[in-house]
Amino acid sequence: MTIASSSPPSRLPLSGAQGAKGRPRTRRTAAGESRGDGRLAAVFIAPALLGFLVFLLWPTLRGIYLSFTRYNLLTPAEWVGLDNYVRMVNDPIFWDSLKVTVEYVVINIGVQTAAALAVAVLLQRLTRSALLRGIVLTPYLMSNVVAGVVWLWILDTQLGIGNEIVSGLGFDRIPFLADETWAIPTIALINVWRHVGYTALLLFAGLQAIPAGLYEAAKVDGAGEWRMFWRITLPLLRPVLAVVLIMTVIGSFQVFDTVAVTTAGGPANATNVLQFYIYGAAFGRFQFGYASAMSVALLVVLSAITFVQYRLTRAGQSDLG
Repeated sequence: MTIASSSPPSRLPLSGAQGAKGRPRTRRTAAGESRGDGRLAAVFIAPALLGFLVFLLWPTLRGIYLSFTRYNLLTPAEWVGLDNYVRMVNDPIFWDSLKVTVEYVVINIGVQTAAALAVAVLLQRLTRSALLRGIVLTPYLMSNVVAGVVWLWILDTQLGIGNEIVSGLGFDRIPFLADETWAIPTIALINVWRHVGYTALLLFAGLQAIPAGLYEAAKVDGAGEWRMFWRITLPLLRPVLAVVLIMTVIGSFQVFDTVAVTTAGGPANATNVLQFYIYGAAFGRFQFGYASAMSVALLVVLSAITFVQYRLTRAGQSDLG
């Protein structure tokens, strides 16, 4: 007698069916999560986007429009075409202000970059104390106006402690902010003092990305600190250094606060940087159209300098690979 064996029905088709039904549900869930993430991202981006549109994009477009008009706040803007730009090209004070600004930028960038690089390397090679990093950053926490006023007192020709030290060393007192020769270098060094800690910390962050094994291998090969700096540190730090240079150059061309509270463009226009001249034209003489034209010219100059810097320094490329 043959007994037919009964085996449990296979569950593979059922499982496959469940899987077939599960896949659309998974896709729907993923799509819902993606939409939820997109909404959340939009919520977080919205304040920054609103600030960009209101405080950057719209003023820029408005300024470009006003640069082709004659406008003084009291009457409607009158279209004058390229008259403001022709006036700017023929304005000797504009070119003198641009020359003064370039002089300031060269001194500020040269000294600040060298000092910040030295401080960053010392922090990375000798100590990584958070306390020292905080001390280095302390001047940056002070506003440009406060820093300018403090140094105005320190460098005062009659009562400033800086000139008391100079006098105590047997030298004549120096009118740091009242002499045409000293004024721009002094303002540049005041801003170096304030910003060098922040710049050093940016470079310090770049140094952290360089593998420590490279320095160890170089020491085994007999390389000294100076040789390692030129052959390892500087080449591998180049992308970060390039970005820092671009940022500091743009910021240096926009110097205003320190000049306004220390010299007000004097003596004899020796510190009449471009931003201060633009401010005087707009809010001192109410020539908003002409001030806008100079602002647009400054925007073009900064864009060109940034593009050249980016290409020459290969900021988008790294030697770490």
